[in-house]
Amino acid sequence: MDPTTQAFLAALIGAVVAGGGVLAWHVSERQQRHLVPVEEPVVPTGVAGVLSVLRSSAVVVDDNDTVLKASAPAYALGLVRGTALVPDDLAELVRQVRRDGQIRDTELEMVRRGLPSRHVTARVAPLGSRLVLVLVEDRTRERRVESVRRDFVANVSHELKTPVGAIRLLAEAVSDAAEDPEAVKRFAGRMLTESDRLSRLVQQVIELSRLQGDEPLETPLAVDLDEVIRVAVDTSAIDAEAKRISIVTGGTHGLQLLGNPEQVTAAVANLVANAVSYSDCDSTVLVTSKAEEDTVEISVVDQGIGIPEREIDRIFERFYRVDPARHRSTGGTGLGLSIVKHVAATHGGDVRVWSAEGQGSTFTLVLPGNTDTSRAEARTEDPDQEEHR
Repeated sequence: MDPTTQAFLAALIGAVVAGGGVLAWHVSERQQRHLVPVEEPVVPTGVAGVLSVLRSSAVVVDDNDTVLKASAPAYALGLVRGTALVPDDLAELVRQVRRDGQIRDTELEMVRRGLPSRHVTARVAPLGSRLVLVLVEDRTRERRVESVRRDFVANVSHELKTPVGAIRLLAEAVSDAAEDPEAVKRFAGRMLTESDRLSRLVQQVIELSRLQGDEPLETPLAVDLDEVIRVAVDTSAIDAEAKRISIVTGGTHGLQLLGNPEQVTAAVANLVANAVSYSDCDSTVLVTSKAEEDTVEISVVDQGIGIPEREIDRIFERFYRVDPARHRSTGGTGLGLSIVKHVAATHGGDVRVWSAEGQGSTFTLVLPGNTDTSRAEARTEDPDQEEHR
């Protein structure tokens, strides 16, 4: 083969190789342009809409532990920070569910700096092949209610033991003193006292249980405040007379409020009874009423022992007593102010207190007024206020 032919063949082979390389490059580029990308996990259609209307906290987590979607309550509860699920225990539960596909339930206590801890229940379930759904319910209020209920039952049981036990002992004493008429009479009188105390306790427990929910009144009625105060004062008249305490009424007459007559009367009666119980002999208890824009205020002022400042925040707790010794001697139950607080709550009102040790206390019950009637009929009492002894 002559040199010319060899040169031609070499050029032809080079052209074919070059053409093949160019063709391979074009084919590779076309394949790369048409390469199907790896799908990133997405929230299934419709799930996002469902999560947006759930009252519970909901979070969707992908296979990299990244939060893809979270409801507003989840952020408010502190479950999500950025794109991460915050509670470590919950994140670990998500990983376990992703591994085996089993639905899991748990209870957690979430502790956040500077905020009260929250008790929650969580359900973690697989959502498709790569996502995990977390549903969390805040059970803090339920836990608190359960705790209050347990304490209430325990306190009631403890309080009932005292008069029941006393009645039993007195009954045994009467039996042993059957031949002594004077002793029988004395023990019988004490049995009446203890039975009255027991009756008051049971009645107040019933009243408090009715008010426990603090639900607003469905059909408030017009309540004559003058009649409420009259009944409240009359209820404590015997106790006040025994201690030579003057109960004086004053303020504005003819006022009406909107509420439940029985509940309002019970609240004011408890304030008056409380003032009489904590006042010394030969003192005065003042009950006044006045209108303030859309509300009426009933104030009960005493000259009693007063309340230490450190205890003012606790006086509305059930069975709490500023002076336990005085309550034992007067037969108090420690429920009166709790009833007042709940009556105020059910009426959308409030109860305020001012007190100083050794000077006395002022309790003011604020309730919604029946403004049209009150302004038309109200009249201010003369300075010579009515006195009840």
